[in-house]
This record gives sequence, C-alpha cells and structure tokens, in this order.
Amino acid sequence: MTYRKVNYEEVDQVSSAMHFLSDPLETEQVGVTIARCDPGWNSKPHDHTDNDHEEVYVLIEGAATVVIDDEPVEMTTGDALWIPPESSRQIRNGDDESAFVLVSAPSIGDENGDDGEWLLSGFAG
Repeated sequence: MTYRKVNYEEVDQVSSAMHFLSDPLETEQVGVTIARCDPGWNSKPHDHTDNDHEEVYVLIEGAATVVIDDEPVEMTTGDALWIPPESSRQIRNGDDESAFVLVSAPSIGDENGDDGEWLLSGFAG
C-alpha cells in the first residue's frame, strides 16, 4: 500500500484535546496532531529544545491565543504560526471551542553539514 489513512476521532485523545496522528500513520519525518480545544482549555507550556523540532500551528476553527516565550499571539481561523524549537509555547483557548492542526518536524542534518538525514530521536509529536 502506498498510503495510510486514519480518522483523528478514532485516535485516543490526550490531555482532553490532542489527537496524536504520527503513530497510527507511522510517519517517519513529520508529526501531526489535531487539537480540539474546549472553552477555557490550556495546554502545558513546553518547548522542543531536546528534540530540535520546529512546529507550525494552523488554527482551522475558532479563535485562541498561543503564548510564545511569554508573548501572547492572538489567532483567528486561517492563521498559521511558526515556532522554533527553543521557544516555549502554550495554547490558551478562549470562551468558544477551537481547533488546530499542529505540524512538527525535526531539523535536517546539523550545523556541520551532516548528510541531510532526519534527526528523529525523542520525537514528541
């Protein structure tokens, strides 16, 4: 088979919002998470310094605030936000439900001009 398909609603929810799709899709180079955020829901503040993963948060429904290094970034439907690995990030949802697609990927190679292989250790999704 040349593809894999999964419905995020069939994937166990974590932290009352997150559906991690990388394992059921058996991805090797990208992490994909659907976050359906209830009113008032907040994610844990975290960064990806340890695994060197950059992320893109795409808000596909509603409005929310993403706090990057203590700076609130207001988001509305259709906004996309790139976050470097070392930056702290936290989703803070408002009074209505919102939905994000979160995409994560490791750096390619290293500063020394490695061979361009994906660095996958410690992938957190």
